[in-house]
Amino acid sequence: MDKLKVAVLISGRGSNMQSLLAASKEPGSKFEIVLVLSNRSDAQGIHTAAEAGIETSIIKKSDYDSRESFEEALDIRITESEARLICLAGFLWLLGESFVNNWRDRLINIHPSLLPAFKGLHVQDQAVEMGVRFTGCSVHFVRPELDDGPIIAQAVVPVLPSDDGDSLSARILVQEHQIYPRVVKWIADGRVRVSGEKVLISGVEMPDQSFISPYDAS
Repeated sequence: MDKLKVAVLISGRGSNMQSLLAASKEPGSKFEIVLVLSNRSDAQGIHTAAEAGIETSIIKKSDYDSRESFEEALDIRITESEARLICLAGFLWLLGESFVNNWRDRLINIHPSLLPAFKGLHVQDQAVEMGVRFTGCSVHFVRPELDDGPIIAQAVVPVLPSDDGDSLSARILVQEHQIYPRVVKWIADGRVRVSGEKVLISGVEMPDQSFISPYDAS
């Protein structure tokens, strides 16, 4: 069985990369991680991947004289790995239009909010400051605009009165580790397709229950 070859791009500790790696090792998995690439030499996740026997690369923007040449180097290295899907997992670089369009519908990202709300950085702090009752995380196909593209899956997390950005981030991260591997499994199974700018997934259930916060049983 030919497995879906996946490249994971990181800039830090790579906790989502680790969840994807664990899922790839499960019996019957139809995907494998063939490359972990970072734009930062001090990314902890690179060492984690190397210790797990995964091929790694470091390609830094500072080594190139333009965005275009940097992203061309990324593209060449990923293509050499024979990856057919790219997973962004805390990759702190806004990829340009040429790169994104070249990998259209083969490039996915996980973001710690319920998109299209709270794009960019420090989104958990934004959610706390805005007083929203729910937030969460989203896995989506990448488009050239920041944190934009067809949404594949989302997980919802309540915002508690005691929350700050750090505590909320920790609870969202638990859900990230659940839904990101699930999405890659669906893609590897051939169950995900993009129609227009909406994602259709075969063989999944759509829950119809509602959630209310705060909840008063009286």
